[in-house]
Amino acid sequence: MKVRTMAEMMQSGETPEILFWVGCAGSFDQRAQKITKAFASILDKVGINFAILGKEEACSGDPARRAGNEFLFQMMAYQNIQILNGYGIKKIVTTCPHCFNTLKNEYPELGGTYEVLHHASFLQQLIDEGKIKIKEGGDFKGKKISYHDSCYLGRANNIYEAPRKVLEALDVALVEMKRCKSNGLCCGAGGAQMFKEDEPGDKRINIERTDEALATGASIIAAACPFCNTMMTDGVKNREQESQVAVLDIAELIAASME
Repeated sequence: MKVRTMAEMMQSGETPEILFWVGCAGSFDQRAQKITKAFASILDKVGINFAILGKEEACSGDPARRAGNEFLFQMMAYQNIQILNGYGIKKIVTTCPHCFNTLKNEYPELGGTYEVLHHASFLQQLIDEGKIKIKEGGDFKGKKISYHDSCYLGRANNIYEAPRKVLEALDVALVEMKRCKSNGLCCGAGGAQMFKEDEPGDKRINIERTDEALATGASIIAAACPFCNTMMTDGVKNREQESQVAVLDIAELIAASME
């Protein structure tokens, strides 16, 4: 795939419709790279003119701020804002709810104001506009899928319907976990917990959450966040259910089902 950077686009005097903010997980984590590829292939297929920052993209600063290092967060944020403003970026789409929340809600006070969309909302828009066409009797038709709400997408930004609408377009049987939507349970990675040791306790949060997902009898756990994906995948492995249950991002489900 040929994905152009903003620098390349500027050289040829073009402006993209959207900037795809890849994020650290989407760039460096082997599992999350598949989500990045899936989303980029969807954008490519529907003919959306997009670019990435490439080497100019730094971490959004979310883990630093959540872990309490405000100085580091502001340094990272200012660096990113200078680059984004330098390119005159208006619209950003990201596959990570942490990047989404930070860029949308925390960058404006530092001088970075953009229209920021999470890929769940963006995919829903493309489906509603008829740009994404799902093939008849796709791979997932009628399959039991349970969707896990990301904290930063759900409770922090009140986005519950978009990812579910995206899944409904696949004609699947959506089964909800006992705790879902505004009552959902964290996967255990948010708030920089991804990068530190567990607190004392008798059960890991991701195992607790995975057990709730497995209890639905779903053969696919759908997520919309690379961190949630990692935590739920680890939980499924811990319960030795990998052969029965797959953990997939909504972008991967759509990319595999498009005409």
